[in-house]
Amino acid sequence: MRGEFGTRSAGALTVFTTSATPQVALDYAPRLSALPGVAQVVGPFGVYRDGRQVAASGPGQAGPSGTDRAAFHSVVPSADPRSGAAQRLVRAIRAMPTPADTHVHVGGPSAVLVDAKDTVAGRLPLALAVITLTTSVLLFGFTRSVILPLKAIALNALSLAAVMGAMVWVFQTGHLQSLLGFTPGPLSTTMPVLLFCIVFGLSVDYEVFVLARIKEAHDAGQDTAGSIVTGIARTGGIVTTAGALLAFTLLSFGTSQVSLLQFFGIGAGLGVLLDATLVRGVLVPALMRLAGGWNWWAPRGLRRDRPARNGPPVTGDPPARRAPPPPPARHAPPTPPVPPVPQVSQASQASQAPAGAGPAVPPVSSPSRRTPDVSRSSHPTQEGLS
Repeated sequence: MRGEFGTRSAGALTVFTTSATPQVALDYAPRLSALPGVAQVVGPFGVYRDGRQVAASGPGQAGPSGTDRAAFHSVVPSADPRSGAAQRLVRAIRAMPTPADTHVHVGGPSAVLVDAKDTVAGRLPLALAVITLTTSVLLFGFTRSVILPLKAIALNALSLAAVMGAMVWVFQTGHLQSLLGFTPGPLSTTMPVLLFCIVFGLSVDYEVFVLARIKEAHDAGQDTAGSIVTGIARTGGIVTTAGALLAFTLLSFGTSQVSLLQFFGIGAGLGVLLDATLVRGVLVPALMRLAGGWNWWAPRGLRRDRPARNGPPVTGDPPARRAPPPPPARHAPPTPPVPPVPQVSQASQASQAPAGAGPAVPPVSSPSRRTPDVSRSSHPTQEGLS
């Protein structure tokens, strides 16, 4: 319909002027038609194009009336009402010099868009300051670190910038138009704000999950590198799975025929999927590994030292752990001494030998160890007794 019939008259601007004399309204319409981006102006006294009148006023056009001498003008832009050219035309009309005691009010689709953008832009610095300050204070109270909240905010802003860029590439420039079935055009003013709040909140939520495990491992005595590995190993599967489920649920909104639902679903789903995989799984551990002990830095007055088990408070990375000493070797119980075996003298052996036996063979002693002959000194022989 836009290509065949055009929609410039449907997006016409409404310009309402109040002045002290009717001559102001008579001179104002030609000046409006001479502005860049104006196709024509329909005023109380006729139709104007390029600064001159081309037709008389039609039926239903109200001229100056009342004591305030009010006049109504319909300004038809030469561009799409949602385009940047139509928005610049609104600003140009409002900036036109007018005589004293003359007031100009501009309405229409383009004016509504301009007013909405100005309202959002006017409050945007305050909103960003409140979000940044609140996030920083809460994350600092949780981690007792100045670096980690700043890192979280920077990565969240990076993921949001990537999502907004993707939305401009898809919905404003018209890529994937044939697949999704939407009409390209400027982005809505309110939908990016809603998308920002949703994606930023989920990003901070995932950040808290990951930091909680990393900090827990660091407080238990691990260094920064070890605590990062432990934290990612314990939360990586949970964050990725939860993010993927939520992302694919939101991406299903892209099958809708309503452009606002498509924008919100695809934008939020892409933001969650990007944050749960690339940001939390790659960028967060990489930046924390590069920062090392600086991850836990804080001013001395705001620092909460981590007490060591047997020593003064410790800040930053704990010292490297030494290997515990080996356990003492287990010794075998002492072997009781073997009592010496008494030796019998040769005379005794000869007397005890049976009759007819050969001569007794003297015992052969070991060359390395000699056993003293106890029998000669302490035991009398049988011959002596007899």
